[in-house]
Amino acid sequence: MIKSRKHSSSPRTAATLATAGLVTGLGLAVLPVVAHAQSSDTATAQTLDQIHVLGVRGFKADRIASPKFTQSLQDTPQTIQVITRDLFNQQGATTLTDALRNSPGVGTFYVGENGNTNTGDSIFMRGFDTSSSIFVDGVRDLGSISRDVFNTEQVEVSKGPAGTDNGRSAPTGSINMVSKQANLHNAVSGTLATGTDDQQRGTADWNQTLGATSALRLNAMWQDSDQPGRDHVNNTRWGIAPSLAFGLGTRTRYYLNLLYVDQSNVPDGGVPTLGLPGWTAQPTLEQLAGHPVDPENFYGTRADHDDVTAKMATFRIEHDINDNVRLTNTARWGRTDQDYMLTAFMGTGTRGANGAPTGNIRYANAADLGSYTIARSLPTFKDQRNTILTDQLNLRADFATGAIEHNLSTGLEFTREELESFGQAATGGTTWSPANLYAPDWNATGLTWAHNGADSRGKTSTSSVYLFDTLNIGESFLVTAGLRADHYKTEYQSAAVCGGRGPACGTNPVGTVITNPTLAHSDTLINWKLGAVYKVDDIVSLYANYAISQQPPGGSNFQLSSSTSSADNPRLDPQKAKTFEVGTKWSFMQDALAVNLALFKTEVSNEINAQVLDEAGNPTQTGRKSVQGIELSTVGRITENWSLSAGYSHLDTEVEEGANVAADGTRNLTYTPGDTFTSWTSYTFPFGLTIGGGARYAGSMHRGTDGAVGTPAFTRAYTVFDAVASYAVNEHLVLRLNAYNLADKQYVAAINKSGYRYTPGAPRSFLFSADFRF
Repeated sequence: MIKSRKHSSSPRTAATLATAGLVTGLGLAVLPVVAHAQSSDTATAQTLDQIHVLGVRGFKADRIASPKFTQSLQDTPQTIQVITRDLFNQQGATTLTDALRNSPGVGTFYVGENGNTNTGDSIFMRGFDTSSSIFVDGVRDLGSISRDVFNTEQVEVSKGPAGTDNGRSAPTGSINMVSKQANLHNAVSGTLATGTDDQQRGTADWNQTLGATSALRLNAMWQDSDQPGRDHVNNTRWGIAPSLAFGLGTRTRYYLNLLYVDQSNVPDGGVPTLGLPGWTAQPTLEQLAGHPVDPENFYGTRADHDDVTAKMATFRIEHDINDNVRLTNTARWGRTDQDYMLTAFMGTGTRGANGAPTGNIRYANAADLGSYTIARSLPTFKDQRNTILTDQLNLRADFATGAIEHNLSTGLEFTREELESFGQAATGGTTWSPANLYAPDWNATGLTWAHNGADSRGKTSTSSVYLFDTLNIGESFLVTAGLRADHYKTEYQSAAVCGGRGPACGTNPVGTVITNPTLAHSDTLINWKLGAVYKVDDIVSLYANYAISQQPPGGSNFQLSSSTSSADNPRLDPQKAKTFEVGTKWSFMQDALAVNLALFKTEVSNEINAQVLDEAGNPTQTGRKSVQGIELSTVGRITENWSLSAGYSHLDTEVEEGANVAADGTRNLTYTPGDTFTSWTSYTFPFGLTIGGGARYAGSMHRGTDGAVGTPAFTRAYTVFDAVASYAVNEHLVLRLNAYNLADKQYVAAINKSGYRYTPGAPRSFLFSADFRF
């Protein structure tokens, strides 16, 4: 029964309200049926599954936290991977990006455009950017920031269209971070860590009961760490996350969760790709062939900074109407402020008409490598604020109609999301002094900057209604269906400085701030999915699933554009993704070990196609891309002391209609390794020693094309080996040593669109930790 399992508004149109009322009415209409089923046929009544996953031990979780998924992972017709905190803590992971290394084909492979370097969790999954589809406890989390996992219970990776579950989203999935919350178990735990490259970090987790039904939990974190293998790059942050719960173990429970994180980082702009495989010397750079730069070099300045403040307040109420019906309401306010400046560069060089070198790389003496300099002429600025206000109402009910058992989840969501950006630019035409190409000094001078009035504000208000139902037909067959309607309205206001690359000034002086016309777009998205599971027995499940997902103009960044070649033009249709997946899921060792195999294909349509024009000469939405592949994974325990997590993914990507996007002229999608493999295993001996480790492999990938000449069009495959050894001194203290990149492999972890810059993979490093628990 439910009680025994407790461990622990935007404007709306009349049409939207009518639709919401109809579906909510259908959901509430099942209540008499539930009551009748409970009283007249108790044999078919179903007990609600535990929705909020708390205190999962080991690498394997059986469910995800969202009430929209009514079945266990074994009986869910979709590829979903849950990365538990036991797994990523054993690896010494501190960020979401670190934790996602346990999911094959998911990672930060893309550095950014020319001078614009991506920040934070810039995640690619199955060929597409998934950075705008990151959620915390089922609510979208915005901002180009790096998310810490000190307050995270588990990370849930849903692969395939997630539009039915979350509304607008990336074509190939979403990522959800499940927060820790107060429970009825007194405990104190934490970690103190130090390592190479001045890594220092401490975390604490304290949970205290406040009577029979209430509890307080407090998670805290502090870190001041340099980036292994990179000069001057630093991550300094601290955070606190209180959670207060009332009514635990009763039919009505209240949770108040707060989060505050402050970051003061020195960002990484990467290093030049010159001399790497695939690099060809341009005129005046011939002497540099065979002389790559040191991957530790830092080409930024002391002024480079990435200052972030993230705040979040969540209030959730859960009420069990009876043993088979639960009502949940979640309200959240969140805000992320980011102040960012990074010095970027472009590694070009040409020979002028008189033979003198021009471009960004120059020299005083061609034969003297020490005389080469590179211009630091591309400062990137961000001063922006993301805000979200949302309320989510969910009804979860189990009941039977005749011989068919239902697991139903229906609800309403109202959300307002906003992005404010305050324009900045260099003043007076100044720029940083050049950096020595082989021995850069970050004590640069010469650049001044200020706000220039080129501000922008994008806002999206969404009203959503959804209905999910799983039909249990007999003991072996399940049919899962979901339908979601999102009515949204996006408004975008912006201004630009006229002259140069900005708009024409007309009669205004050069440098005048010109206000652009306000753009707006509204529509209703209908997403749905349908899946079926056949259970051969309790060990084997076979499944098939079909789903669609849509991303409207401005859906990922709240920015609308009047450009006919931009997917954010409000006149265009939403990007549409369709995915078909078949697979099998096996449960071994009395459900201790799961093995999953999936075959899938995703087709994304309504892409911009500049090769096919309409009657007015504008690009059309006839573009189409696809990704198909296979994914094999396993997670759990082989024996009581031997744990394992491993996954392999093979992807075939293609631009089916439209211009090539890869620099090497192939039809492949960019920033997507064709083959990836990840593994982690550990064994605990009876006397307290644990040893383990794993391998991570990423195949070669294609970078984007933008006309750059001589830069690498691809990255090479690489394999990295990590290891861990820990010893339980007693029941309260565990000493742990993590070793990363044991073979000290040099590799390209990510590359920018033009191929001028790349992020080096971290070299061999070590982290020593003391884990305590009382």
